[in-house]
Amino acid sequence: MLGVLLLMMVGLTMTTYSRDTGGSTFLHPGNLIDVALAFSFVAIMAVGQTIVIISAGIDLSVGSTLALSGVVTALLLNSASLSQAGPAHIPLAMLGGLAAGAAVGLLNGLLIVGVRLTPFIATLGTLSIARGLAYALSRGFPIGDLPNGFYERIGQQPLLRIPVSVWVMALITAAGVYYLTQTRWGRHVYAVGGNEQAARFAGINVGGAKIAVYSLCGLCAGTAGILMTARLGVAQSTAGLGWELDVIAAAVIGGASLMGGYGSALGALMGAAIMGTLRNGLVLLNVPDYWQMVAVGAVIVIAVALDPTRKQRG
Repeated sequence: MLGVLLLMMVGLTMTTYSRDTGGSTFLHPGNLIDVALAFSFVAIMAVGQTIVIISAGIDLSVGSTLALSGVVTALLLNSASLSQAGPAHIPLAMLGGLAAGAAVGLLNGLLIVGVRLTPFIATLGTLSIARGLAYALSRGFPIGDLPNGFYERIGQQPLLRIPVSVWVMALITAAGVYYLTQTRWGRHVYAVGGNEQAARFAGINVGGAKIAVYSLCGLCAGTAGILMTARLGVAQSTAGLGWELDVIAAAVIGGASLMGGYGSALGALMGAAIMGTLRNGLVLLNVPDYWQMVAVGAVIVIAVALDPTRKQRG
């Protein structure tokens, strides 16, 4: 996938070269930062989605969870009672948004483990539940007038010239790599996805592992929702609408197998970067929106088909 990404970057560098400026529009530092910022939200959720997919599951509720977490955070930021906490009210509001995301993930895990629903049905249901709650809490209206300390410092003010969302994306990706490769819980996730029955015979708490991965996925979606709210300066119940497809696509492009047992957090980042780079390049080349959809779909199919690790799995 890294080779695919580099090939795309080389192609876009050549096709966006301008003699007037003596350089490539795509390679302009400002554009590269914008690209990273644009796909950072999908990448953050794709890391959590990849962990779920490795366990042979799927989470369709991530887009709705993003919206719900953003709405909860905005409501808490504007809450008169919470504002009495002084400077601490911003971190407390963000914790509330994270808790909302983790709660949706926990509900997914309990429905799958306790009620024994299939992941597709369980998360399809919570997709509607979370989206409905976001509409109900916001009454369908955007929630603005957020504190400057939240909007400016987290959403607008870069850290070392790089947006905060990009830094968070890097940290979550690193945490995902460590969790999957350096902890026994990460090894349990691979074992459950590879062969659930064998994992149970080996003494692994399969139910606990599934609840954990869905909770982590909800936490990642909640993080993306808070960051998007800070970036836009407004929380909307329609945020992340349909993003679950982009998130799943990023995970699959990055090497995750929908059959379970394969995938990596770094691959999720690469998958999101490929999709973000492609969309940015098509915009720079003035390609119409409908052809952009065709191109993104084609790249997803080609990238997955050319992945040599899938041939080795077969």
